[in-house]
Amino acid sequence: MTRTPRRIAVEILNRVEDEGAFAEPLLDTYLSRSPKTKAQDKGLLTQIIYGTIRTRGRLDWIIETLYQGEFASMDTGIKNILRAGIFQLLFMDRIPGFAAVDEAVKTAKKLHPAAARLVNAVLRNFIRRKDAIPYPDKEEDPALYISIYHSHPLWLVTKWIEMFGVEETEAFCKANNQIPPLAVRVNMLKTTRNRIEEEFVQSGFEVSKTEFSPDGLIVSNPPMPVRYTDLYNTGMIQIQDEGSQLIGHLVSPRRGEDILDVCAGVGGKTTHMAALMENQGRILALDISDRKLDALKNNAARMGAAIVETKCGDAREALKKNLPKKFDRILVDAPCSGLGTLRRNPEIKWRITPREVDECSSLQKAILENMAAYLNKGGILVYSTCTVTTQENDEVVRDFINRHPDFICVHPPDAIDSRVVDDLGYFRSYPHRHGTDAFFGAVLAIGTERRKI
Repeated sequence: MTRTPRRIAVEILNRVEDEGAFAEPLLDTYLSRSPKTKAQDKGLLTQIIYGTIRTRGRLDWIIETLYQGEFASMDTGIKNILRAGIFQLLFMDRIPGFAAVDEAVKTAKKLHPAAARLVNAVLRNFIRRKDAIPYPDKEEDPALYISIYHSHPLWLVTKWIEMFGVEETEAFCKANNQIPPLAVRVNMLKTTRNRIEEEFVQSGFEVSKTEFSPDGLIVSNPPMPVRYTDLYNTGMIQIQDEGSQLIGHLVSPRRGEDILDVCAGVGGKTTHMAALMENQGRILALDISDRKLDALKNNAARMGAAIVETKCGDAREALKKNLPKKFDRILVDAPCSGLGTLRRNPEIKWRITPREVDECSSLQKAILENMAAYLNKGGILVYSTCTVTTQENDEVVRDFINRHPDFICVHPPDAIDSRVVDDLGYFRSYPHRHGTDAFFGAVLAIGTERRKI
C-alpha cells in the first residue's frame, strides 16, 4: 500500500527528532526518489513537516493540556502523529477536521497500532476545545506567553526580551515562523539582474528585485524548482538569502586583491566576491571540511568563478603552504548557532542550548584571533555570523578589539543600506525588520584612533 503524505511527514519528523537530522535534505531525498509524487502532495508534505517543526512548542502545550498521561514519556512517533494532526487542525483551514483525524488514526494504525484510539481521542477532543485552550497570560508572563504561543524556547525568548524588549521579540518570533521568501543572487560575471528578471518572467515565474541587495531577486510561486532551471544549471543564479548576499558587499573586495575567505562552506559568499572582483585577483577559500570544499569547487565551476582556490584546514591553526604573507581582505564567516536562520532551519531552536552558544563564542574568538594575523597593513577584516546572540556577535568583536587596540570598527561601505547598520556601525539584518534572515557583520581595520564599542 502506498504511503500517504501524512505518514511520510511523520516518518521524516521522527528522523529529525531522533537522529538530529535536518528536514530539508530528508525531504529532498524523498522527493527525488519519488518523481511521480503529485504537486499537491508535495506541497502538503512540505507544509506539514515545516509547519509542525516551527510550531512544535505550541502544539506540545496543546497536547499536554488534552492528554491525561505523562507527555514527556510518550513515544516520539506518537507525539509526531499528534503534532502533525493538531497542526493541520489549527493552521490548515482547507483540510476538513474529519480528514485530518482519519488520516492521523490511519497513520497510527500503521506505525503505532496500540495508540490509534489515543490519537483519535486527543484529536477529537482538540476539535471540541480548540477555542478554549488556555495559554499563558501575556501581561503576567510575556516571556512564557511568547515562548508557548509563538513556539520558541523560553531561555531564548528571555534573552531576546533583554535585547529587544517584549513587542519586538514577539514580532521576531512571529517572523521566524513564517515561510521565508526564495531569494536568488544574479551572477554578475555572466549576466545582469534585469536580464535574469526578464527570463524568469518569460518562463512563468513571479519575480521582483530585492530591496537591499543590488544583485538579488525574489522568486514567488515558481512553476518548477529553481534548481532545475537552465538559469541555475548554467550558473546565472545562486540560491542565496538576501541577508547573506549583503556580506559580500560588506567585504567589498576589489579587482586584483588577495582575499581570504575563512569557513567558506559551499561557497555562496566566495563566488559572490569573485563576481564583485570581476574575476581579477585571488580568493583563497578555507574550510575544515573536504566535503564542503568539493561542493565549493563544483559551485565555483558552475558560476565561472575562476579566481577561487581552496585549502582544507582548521582556522584556529596556523596556515602554512601556498599563501601570500598577508591578505588585503579577510572574511571570517564564523561557525555559529545559526539562530538567524530559523525560518529555513526551525529544527535549530529545539536543539541549541545556552552552553552551545557559549561554545560557539569561544570557537569564534579563537578563529578571529588566529586569522587576523594574516591581514595586510591597510586591509579590511570582516567578521560575520547568521545568528542573533550578543555572545556570538558583539562580545566577540569587543573581545577582539580589547586585545588588539590597533584595530577599530569602521562604518560599512556605501553599498550597505543605512537601514541595516546600527549606531555602533555593525551590520544587522532581521526577518521582522527587513524580510531577510538575521545576519551580523563587523568591519574591522587597523587604525590610529580606537573606537569604543
